[in-house]
Amino acid sequence: MILKMEKITAFFKSILNTQILNSIVVITVSVLLYKIVSYILGKGEKKNNFRVFTGKRGKTYLKLIRSLIRYIFILVTTLVLLQINGIDVSSALAGVGILGAIFGLAIQDWLKDIIRGSSILSDNYFSVGDIVKYKDIEGRVLVIGLKSTKIQELKTGYIKSIANRNIEEIDLVSNLIYINVPMPYELDIKRAEKVVGKIVSNIKRNNNVTDCRYLGVNDLAESSVKYCLEVACDQQYKLQVRRDALRSVLLEMEKNSIKVPYNQIDVHQK
Repeated sequence: MILKMEKITAFFKSILNTQILNSIVVITVSVLLYKIVSYILGKGEKKNNFRVFTGKRGKTYLKLIRSLIRYIFILVTTLVLLQINGIDVSSALAGVGILGAIFGLAIQDWLKDIIRGSSILSDNYFSVGDIVKYKDIEGRVLVIGLKSTKIQELKTGYIKSIANRNIEEIDLVSNLIYINVPMPYELDIKRAEKVVGKIVSNIKRNNNVTDCRYLGVNDLAESSVKYCLEVACDQQYKLQVRRDALRSVLLEMEKNSIKVPYNQIDVHQK
C-alpha cells in the first residue's frame, strides 16, 4: 500500500513539474485563442460584418487569412514550447547555417505552394465559387489556402485537394457556350435570321441561361450555312444548358418546316 502511494505521489509530482504544466497551459491557451479568432471570423463572414471581404474575391481573402492565422498559431506555439522545455530558440535560429539550407531544400515544394497561393489572389486568377477545370475534373472552388486549393467535382460531389504549385494545370471555365445553327443553302438569309432570332428568344427562357445573342454567319459548310449563337450561363450547368439550347434549335426549325441539313451521296447508275 505504501509503495502504491509513493507511485501515485511521484506521478502527481511529475504532472506538477513546471515544464509540463507550462506546456499544457500554453497549448490550452493557444487552442482557445485560435477557436475564438475562428469563431469571430466565421460569425462575421455569415453576417457580412466585414464589408472589405464581400464578393468572391473578398471571401477568398478571408479564407486565406484564416489559413494564415492557423499556421501562425502553430508556429508560435511550437517556438514557445521549445523555449519552455529548455531549447534556446534564439540560438537555434541564429545558428541554422547548413541545416537551414538543407531544411530549405526539404520544404521548397511547400514554399512553392505558398508563393503560388499568393499569386492566385494577387493576379485574381480565380476566386472561391468559380468553376475551374483540373485535368479531367470540373469543379467549384471551395477553399484557396496557403498550400492547396480545394475543389468540389460537379459530377460526383467529391472534394479534391490540389497543390498550389500545380496552378498552371488549372483552367478557369468560361460561362459562354457557342452553338452553330445549321440552315440549308436554299433558305433565304432573311428568313433564316428571322428563325434564328426566335431561337435566341426561346433559349433565353431556358433554365440557368443568363443571356443569348446572335453573332452572325460563322461558316459556309458543305451542306449548310452555320449561324453562330453565344449563350451565357452558370458554368456548373453548361452541359444541360447546351442540351436545352440544341433542343430549342430543333423545335423552332421543326415549327418552321426547316429540315436539318446533312451530307448526302448521290449514286448514278448507267
